[in-house]
Amino acid sequence: MNAVVETENRPYEGNFLREVEREVEGGDWVKMCMQCGVCAGSCPFGPHWEHTPQKIFMMIRAGKRQEVLASDAMWMCTSCYNCVVRCPRKLPITTIMHGLASYSNRLGLAPKMQPTRDFSLQFFNNFKRTGRVNELKLTIGLYFKDGLVAGIKKGWEMRHVALSLLKAGRLNPFELFGGHKCKDQKGIEAMFAKVDEIEAAEKAGK
Repeated sequence: MNAVVETENRPYEGNFLREVEREVEGGDWVKMCMQCGVCAGSCPFGPHWEHTPQKIFMMIRAGKRQEVLASDAMWMCTSCYNCVVRCPRKLPITTIMHGLASYSNRLGLAPKMQPTRDFSLQFFNNFKRTGRVNELKLTIGLYFKDGLVAGIKKGWEMRHVALSLLKAGRLNPFELFGGHKCKDQKGIEAMFAKVDEIEAAEKAGK
């Protein structure tokens, strides 16, 4: 425990930077950040970030592992790419932020009650099953993740939206029993397997 505290209090610690370079997509670009702050000034959520991107990058270089991986910051990124377009060094900031979010979630360090995290996981798991999003199952998963009572309450609050979606043909109650899906299910499985293969190869090459 004392060793961990000592490491976290050092002014500079390269171990976490090397971990990010090895485990996070785009992580090998973090050391290129020159701390100009253009990314923070370009972000629509700039005033609401717990830690702006350039601060996250400096914290990584300073070895603030727990603070970074347990932060809410990475989950605030909306993929607008303003930061990437305006970055003087063309860092893939959006890729890095999403990569950090994914890595923190794999390690179990991501904030548990973070709504973007909840939606991202629900959306990906929903999509991965059939290659297409089942809107009804996605909605039910989000509404009832906190329990039966919370789900019923949320559903009742959104009943007018649900009715409009039903009228527009965007919500089909029968989707609960199956739903639309891509025809080439084996192709979908092969695609995800290939992604895993590429990521494993990239990690092995680092």
